[in-house]
Amino acid sequence: MKCSPMKFIVSMCAMALACSAQNAIQHGEQVFAKTCATGYCHGVKGQSSGAPRLAGRGFTQAFINFTVTRGVAGTGMPSFATVLSKADLAAVVAYVAALNGIANPDAGAEGAAATSSEPALSSEAVRGAQLFKEAVRGFGRCSTCHEVGGLGIPVAAPIAQVPASVAALKALTTPNVKMGTLDGESMPALVLRDGRQGTLFYDLASLPPVERNAEPGSVKFADGSAWRHSSVIGAYNDAELDAILAYLRAVTN
Repeated sequence: MKCSPMKFIVSMCAMALACSAQNAIQHGEQVFAKTCATGYCHGVKGQSSGAPRLAGRGFTQAFINFTVTRGVAGTGMPSFATVLSKADLAAVVAYVAALNGIANPDAGAEGAAATSSEPALSSEAVRGAQLFKEAVRGFGRCSTCHEVGGLGIPVAAPIAQVPASVAALKALTTPNVKMGTLDGESMPALVLRDGRQGTLFYDLASLPPVERNAEPGSVKFADGSAWRHSSVIGAYNDAELDAILAYLRAVTN
């Protein structure tokens, strides 16, 4: 059975792109090992070290490229736009994309840059993004308990619905927070696992929340808690919370 010239050309182009992607990934792994996989940054093959884990996080290539080229304000993650060559930058992006399950990432320097277009955010939403993770807020910042776009700590479940107003945000109910009692000590608790293999929960009595393990059946949980979301967002005023809500609406819709 003969293959048409057009099918042959398409097949050869696909093979060339796949080969290019694999070469870029291999090169990106080398650049990553020298530049990113240090004791105080990310671990080998994108595992956690001094900085968060990168592998298997479900990041898109556009998000990876945006973060690598722009950096993350208020953290130890700098912009590499002027540190790495375009080829090395594109290769690192392709490598981290592969660590996140993207089979054939765009391996071209120009193509990778094209995917990095910044999400269209209003000035208010941009301000909200900065406030969401602002280091000067200490543990009172939103990213202490929430992860958005790969930034922050996923103590709470992903944000599925953004409150309509600051008043609604402050009145937010927290039905998943229970009262836990362990060795005579009571605390508001966000339960992650409670079964035969043990109990895992976040103790919300202080900031940041403390992840605690306990023996099966050793913690007694009761529905209802005096803990309120409004008690942990006091680091922000209403105008700042408005900006954060604008940011969340822009990136979660």
